[in-house]
Amino acid sequence: MSYLYLLPISVYLLFQVTFLGTYIAAIVQGHVVPAIPYISDAATYSPESCVFGQLINMGCILLGIVVYVRFRQICVLCEYHADLRDSTWKLNSRALWVGFGSCLGISIVANFQETNVRVVHLCGAFLCFGLGTVYFWMQAVISYYIQPYVGTMFKAHIRLFLSVVCTIFFVVVAVTGVISHILFRGEDPRKWYPSDGGWKYHVASSISEWVVATTFCFYILTFTDEFRSLSLEHPTLRIIEYEILVENDNVVNSQAHSPPAPSTPPPTPRNVILL
Repeated sequence: MSYLYLLPISVYLLFQVTFLGTYIAAIVQGHVVPAIPYISDAATYSPESCVFGQLINMGCILLGIVVYVRFRQICVLCEYHADLRDSTWKLNSRALWVGFGSCLGISIVANFQETNVRVVHLCGAFLCFGLGTVYFWMQAVISYYIQPYVGTMFKAHIRLFLSVVCTIFFVVVAVTGVISHILFRGEDPRKWYPSDGGWKYHVASSISEWVVATTFCFYILTFTDEFRSLSLEHPTLRIIEYEILVENDNVVNSQAHSPPAPSTPPPTPRNVILL
């Protein structure tokens, strides 16, 4: 597989098209007001919730593959450059599981709507944005460590900047989101109007969520150039029963074709003297 650079591009396009498409569909269906709702609010009701969940699940699989390929890339670099083992090996291993946790959070957010299972939805959002931000910080640090072997210093600066943006707006999402729901006096949060209370905090929280989601997509897109020089071979598959049969056949054949063991020569007769 030599076109690994298409993975980050696919994740970026799939997530962006899903977010914008779901937002437009929710407005057309009259499920949300056009004034910048939360991404998950636009995917609360069917049919857009069904399409949103399906596409996001596909995106999570592709994103998990990106996380794994990045992990393997750093592992191979550590094998070729001994000076990277002490600085990046443990950090790279931890980043793998943090990245997988973020992918799991994205899937939970897509499949457990806020109106149905609120607690699970919020836990998924924390995994998605929280662990995702931590993963980006880890990759930003790794990007500096692997200089000058892979990437550029400019790209490392870009990842550091995007990590800072994610951190700031993630905090804004959490704080303003809690305040806006405390001040909300309306009937349906999906149709939040200025007269419902907490409007300014709601707008700040929803805009911050869109900024974080867009920053996530751009961050993944930064791996494109580095994946161009990678090639992934198909994994090796072994059938254990067949291997055992082959080993047994080899043992039998080796015994059949081996030369016979030399027989013990008869004892040399001794001269008998008769008196």
